[in-house]
Amino acid sequence: MSGTKNKKNVSAESVPYDPYQETVANMTAAALKLGYQPSEFEALLYPERELSVSIPVKMDNGTVKVFKGYRIQHSSTRGPCKGGIRFHPDVDENEVRALAFWMSLKCAVVDIPYGGAKGGVTVDPAKLSKGELERMTRRYTSMILPIIGPERDIPAPDVNTNAEIMGWIMDTYSMMKGYAVPGVVTGKPLQIGGSLGRADATGRGVKIIYDLAAKHLHLPRTELKIAVQGAGNVGLTAARLLYEDGCKIVALSDVSGGLYCAGGLDISAISGFVKQKNLLRDYPIDAKTSRITNQELLACACDVLIPAALENQITADNADHIKAKVIIEAANGPITHEADEILNCKGTAVFPDILCNAGGVVVSYFEWVQNIERLYWNETNINHQLQEIMTKAFDEVIEMKEKYQETYRNGALLLSMDRLIQSKKIRGIFP
Repeated sequence: MSGTKNKKNVSAESVPYDPYQETVANMTAAALKLGYQPSEFEALLYPERELSVSIPVKMDNGTVKVFKGYRIQHSSTRGPCKGGIRFHPDVDENEVRALAFWMSLKCAVVDIPYGGAKGGVTVDPAKLSKGELERMTRRYTSMILPIIGPERDIPAPDVNTNAEIMGWIMDTYSMMKGYAVPGVVTGKPLQIGGSLGRADATGRGVKIIYDLAAKHLHLPRTELKIAVQGAGNVGLTAARLLYEDGCKIVALSDVSGGLYCAGGLDISAISGFVKQKNLLRDYPIDAKTSRITNQELLACACDVLIPAALENQITADNADHIKAKVIIEAANGPITHEADEILNCKGTAVFPDILCNAGGVVVSYFEWVQNIERLYWNETNINHQLQEIMTKAFDEVIEMKEKYQETYRNGALLLSMDRLIQSKKIRGIFP
């Protein structure tokens, strides 16, 4: 078994990487390892529903451009489908299908009553004006409207989408229904039903897993040197929370490059700089700090590496150069299958993405519950419940890992597949 990836990759034999087929192979291997017969999990190897749409948009210059969009629902066995919407030029049906499966696994690992779904539009949003982006979002929403809803499928932000875009989706859906339906999406602005704590949730979940991993491995959590690849919402939030809790962040990077300081970076100052929409290449440094590339960050002298940027960052080409003894996957699929095997042979403890970055979907679940109940919670309560759920999931992954003598990644996969298969068996197959 190995980790699922969500972007195209090419092996040494030039065989195109297929994220969907690898996901199916991983799920099958886990089910067989658990002792299930193919007839007991066969239905889980196929998405329940797939929708492909064409999205005509009137551009600012008066022309019409058509974009391709998708919404794929893997499983509603454990509850409504849940998953983000990404806007990216590399989005395709196979990627979205694999990510939908991945969301089912993630929701099952943390044991929240959701199944997996994912959506996407093949577009570079940086090339659209704000008006074009809004018109595309609203038209896409109207095209997938028949299969989404608070009791069916609840979208959320993902790559290149945010709270404002979720607000457009919520408004479009509500206008079609004739009344406000805040529960149709999560990750919304607070003013229209968003949840306190949602913006920091994924990064906070990463920090929770870091703390639990350090304790589990008997490591001095505040003495470890930590490198964070990615200064987006997840990476910067995780770095800030760790820094505020006394941890030492020796490296941090964004798309423009990174910074390294053996004595620790001033994450508070850097966070303020980045939040002003500045790039790290422009951050003023002192004599103790050096500028590094993203690849140099991955191989820098550190105890813990937190890849929180893009997928497939650690590959067979650079895995041998990784010095960190612990990796906390904050991004989706930052380690390729081949690299995962190399790291395992080196004795590197890799805590997988479907556990580490699940804080976002957990607090999305809280937001959805609040929308349905029309009763809102304070941030302290939300963070406390997030801590409880992430801790329980971590302990259960460790238990499964030790029971089957597997890696942490496969421990999480075994746990999620067991829950999915058991739920499917209980419900049975509708004639």
